[in-house]
Amino acid sequence: MSLIHIADRVLNRPLLITRDKAEVVLAVLAGRIGVNAPEASRFEGSSVVEDENGARRAVPYRVTREGVGIITITGSLVNRGAWVGASSGLTSYEGIGFQLKAAAADPAVKSVILDLHSPGGEAVGAFETAALVRDLAAKKRTIAVVNGMAASAMYGIASGANEIVTIETGISGSIGVVLLHADFSRQLDREGITPTLIHAGAHKVDGNPFEPLSKDVREDLQAEVDAFYGAFLTTVAKGRGSRLTAAAARKTEARTFIGQAAVDVGIADRVGSFETVLAELSRASTLTVGRSTSQKRRSSMSETNGAPAANEDAGITQAELKTAVAAAETKGHAAGMAASTARLTAALGAEGVKGDAGRMSAALDLAAKSPAMSGEDVAAFVVANVAASKPAGGADAAAYEQQRLAASGLAQPGAPKPADASAGWKKAADSINKRNG
Repeated sequence: MSLIHIADRVLNRPLLITRDKAEVVLAVLAGRIGVNAPEASRFEGSSVVEDENGARRAVPYRVTREGVGIITITGSLVNRGAWVGASSGLTSYEGIGFQLKAAAADPAVKSVILDLHSPGGEAVGAFETAALVRDLAAKKRTIAVVNGMAASAMYGIASGANEIVTIETGISGSIGVVLLHADFSRQLDREGITPTLIHAGAHKVDGNPFEPLSKDVREDLQAEVDAFYGAFLTTVAKGRGSRLTAAAARKTEARTFIGQAAVDVGIADRVGSFETVLAELSRASTLTVGRSTSQKRRSSMSETNGAPAANEDAGITQAELKTAVAAAETKGHAAGMAASTARLTAALGAEGVKGDAGRMSAALDLAAKSPAMSGEDVAAFVVANVAASKPAGGADAAAYEQQRLAASGLAQPGAPKPADASAGWKKAADSINKRNG
């Protein structure tokens, strides 16, 4: 990429990049040094996967045998240009986005590691890429590993992961925006060059490198930087949630943090390494495969027994589980109430009990104290052990009516309670209950 193209991408554009990297870029433009970025790691996983039918296909990332996808992001970040990669010192959001979407849709990928070593890059495109990381993390466990550096735009992208793990010497943060303006007017004067900009539109050439910034132009550029800064803070908050709110991110004042210091301020979740995270996700994927195999066996057994087989890929969310449990509890409660009502109806409506206030009262008491007895057994025991008390008429008839209403729970307020008719059978009931355990 020529210096003209580099200048076009970095001068007078808001950048989510570290201060040191911005200085390097300016030095490159001055023609003094070059930039060499590290090659992406090629030691774990394969860029070719094989499905259950043995078909092989290439993927734009690496995948281990356990189904851990590895997306390595290094170098300075630019918005467009899928053809650029780590070997050029530049990585495009366009290419990263393609990898993220492919990994999300790939059945061979069970979880993802974002292997990061970048100082950041262009503001345009960074927040959209962070949203893609959040989408991926919502479907598959995604851990961002600060395997060197995740600063500025790179940190914004990492914030969308389920978890951020930093190595002990990893550099994270730099949640801020910088816009670089270079004024070459005095250098051009010394060389005897006088540029002339012919333009239409009062602000068409604002911030050009051939003249100093005016106050108005500087304020306009500052407003642009502030707008990107607000979007940056919002992006971080969406990914980190309560672990690093927008207000907390703002308080870092674009500082960078190393290792445990990043964990202490909520920039990262824990200190670890690429290897430990890979081992963790590999174990988790193995357990998931084991559960899936067990589910398939249960499905096969259902088919053998004539019952419809369960969907092998079926899953249930926590919300669905709670709804199912609540529905089951409601159904169980209703069934229990129905059974209780049927039991009492059988006991109180049995021949020899129905219409006899004493026996009905005894049956209610026995049914309450001996829930294991059926309604029929309650009635049979009462008839055999409690004397009939149906009155013949007159005052006895009035007393009988009062007893009948009381047994049915319909006695008038203030009416005298019927005599306890259970004295003659309580001992026998206790004896039966004892025998039944």
